[in-house]
Amino acid sequence: MSKEGMECSFCGRKKEETNLLIAGVDAHICDSCVEQAHGILSEEVLAVEDELGDDDKEKFEVKKPKEIKAFLDQYIIGQDQTKRTMAVAVYNHYKRLTQPNTLEEEVEIEKSNMILVGDTGTGKTLIAKTIAKMLNVPFAIVDATVLTQAGYVGEDVESILSRLLQAADYDVESAERGIVFIDEIDKIARKGDNPSITRDVSGEGVQQALLKLLEGTVVNVAPKGGRKHPDQKFTEVNTKDILFIAGGAFAGIQRNISKRLNRQAVGFGASLSEDRVDEKNLLQYIIPTDLKSFGLIPEIIGRLPILSYMNPLDKIALRAILTEPKNSLIKQYTKLFDMDGIEFSIQEEALDAIVEKAIEYKLGARGLRSLCEAIFTDAMFDLPSSDESSFEVTKSYIDSKLDKKLLNHLSVAG
Repeated sequence: MSKEGMECSFCGRKKEETNLLIAGVDAHICDSCVEQAHGILSEEVLAVEDELGDDDKEKFEVKKPKEIKAFLDQYIIGQDQTKRTMAVAVYNHYKRLTQPNTLEEEVEIEKSNMILVGDTGTGKTLIAKTIAKMLNVPFAIVDATVLTQAGYVGEDVESILSRLLQAADYDVESAERGIVFIDEIDKIARKGDNPSITRDVSGEGVQQALLKLLEGTVVNVAPKGGRKHPDQKFTEVNTKDILFIAGGAFAGIQRNISKRLNRQAVGFGASLSEDRVDEKNLLQYIIPTDLKSFGLIPEIIGRLPILSYMNPLDKIALRAILTEPKNSLIKQYTKLFDMDGIEFSIQEEALDAIVEKAIEYKLGARGLRSLCEAIFTDAMFDLPSSDESSFEVTKSYIDSKLDKKLLNHLSVAG
């Protein structure tokens, strides 16, 4: 090839269009492409150095239980007992991960897997999400209702770890110290008190499959999820250091608790005067035996050793949830209206009216959002296109928006 006909093999510039054209055996590169390549290389080297620096810095700082609870207090109203229990469980779990793994160690600390029992809308998922946010670790929420025993239509239990891998951007080492929240754990309860002679593929079968996962084992995970097949490449994930938190409403378990508490109060001379039972919050008396009678197998209860409960939300708690947490609903709506240049305010009587409706229709904290959406949708539709600069919500405004038909719809949905 003549010197006049030479061009850059990368960008195609002719020799006369470049300041310098470097010749190789079968290719040429111009000065502009060399500069670009140098820039790309510098960025990559810096990124790798930052990553290594982060790893060196981040020998995983474990916050003390009081600091964990203080963080939870910013986002979650009430539930002090559960917050204390979870703070200790998480602290012990991650303290365990920072211990040097030597053969000389005689004492091996076991995992602090946890099970939360509470009515819908009391904050089971929120408390797990908030913990993961504080620790900055991969977090996955999995619905137990879609899981089935291996080989049946549905998802295998290994799909739980597929979700965690996705949350960790397929970084196995990061996923192996993550948190998995298994929601609706009560829906995989055994259908009867006696072990089934037929396969209970979405109940007891799933519980049996979860055992090794909860305890700690190396699992072959299909990285993209879905069903397994022989030619598929698997990712090995060790669950030894993954913290599992299970949550469920366990609807009707109060009957089991009540039966157990009243067992001694039968016949002449029996008395309940020594210990008065709080009938409105029977979940506070829950023990592992109640979970067993509900339908969880003893082996899975043993692998979820920490048991805690969520208190039902009363008027004071719901009122606080509306306004006090960092990301409370009223603060969210204030921000949304402020982005349109509208000053949002709400009267105290109006807040009380929302809470009363939530209690009346047993919607819980989750239902507060449904009510607020129903109340503010018209305003959020009209005001951005108007010249209004302020929006004050009164009790009469709320009453006009929450007509009977709408509330009936919300109570069915909740």
